[in-house]
Amino acid sequence: MIQLTDSAIAAVKTAISRSAQPAEGLRIMVQAGGCAGFKYMMGLETTTRDGDAVIDQGGVKLFVDTGSQPHVSGMTVDFVTGLESSGFVFNNPNAASKCSCGKSFG
Repeated sequence: MIQLTDSAIAAVKTAISRSAQPAEGLRIMVQAGGCAGFKYMMGLETTTRDGDAVIDQGGVKLFVDTGSQPHVSGMTVDFVTGLESSGFVFNNPNAASKCSCGKSFG
């Protein structure tokens, strides 16, 4: 369903190890909004919710809710470090368009 690159796995593991609250993994969601129609939401997660797909990659659990699953199927998530900014990058084959920030799609 979703592929994490080695860089993304390392970034998530670092976030979990530094979290003040215990976390089981990373939740990836799609919500209406953003400049292109939908936006990606991510956050550390402690529990599975009804309908979640739970994907284990490289020792990292990904939680994806039922409504988001069709939007992220086949997506690759990378973590890049640059001179001006660092962050997660989404390569989503389901996105017909995306905004320049890369955090929303249509």
